[in-house]
Amino acid sequence: MGALLWLLIPVLAAIAATLYAGWAARNNRKSVGDVEELAGYTRFREAMERARADTDAAA
Repeated sequence: MGALLWLLIPVLAAIAATLYAGWAARNNRKSVGDVEELAGYTRFREAMERARADTDAAA
């Protein structure tokens, strides 16, 4: 009986971990996705090209 009790502890821990992982993933679904990330990268790249053009014009 004692062995079954010790086996119950990791089983309950696995169930708790599964429930927590599902809850944590549910809260993370509000991310904006790749579209906004790619738009931000495009803005960054354009800003770097403008900075390079300004440097070239000054030289």
